[in-house]
Amino acid sequence: MNLYDLILLIGIFLLAAMFWRFRAISEALKTQLDAYCERQQLQLISVARVKTRIGSYKGKLDFLSDFVFEFSGNGEDSYQGQVQMVGLKVLNIDTPAYRVE
Repeated sequence: MNLYDLILLIGIFLLAAMFWRFRAISEALKTQLDAYCERQQLQLISVARVKTRIGSYKGKLDFLSDFVFEFSGNGEDSYQGQVQMVGLKVLNIDTPAYRVE
C-alpha cells in the first residue's frame, strides 16, 4: 500500500464518519423537534438543514448546525422556525408569532 492509497483510504473513512455524524444530528433534531411541537401543540410540516460547520462550543470541538422547519399552529397556516444545534444538542429554537385556533 503506497501513500496515495493510504490518503485515499483515510479520506473515505472521514467522509463515512461525517455522513454518520450528520445522520445522527438530523435524527436527534427530528426527535427533539417532534417533542417540542407536541408540547407547543404545533404540527411539524418539514425540516431542512441550512448550514453545518465545525466549531467549538464550551471548549469542545463539534459540528454547529442550523436548520429551518415549517410548522402550523392551526392546521391551515404555515410558518418557518429556526433551530441551532451543537452536536446532538439543541441550543435554540426560534419561532415567529403564529396563529392558533
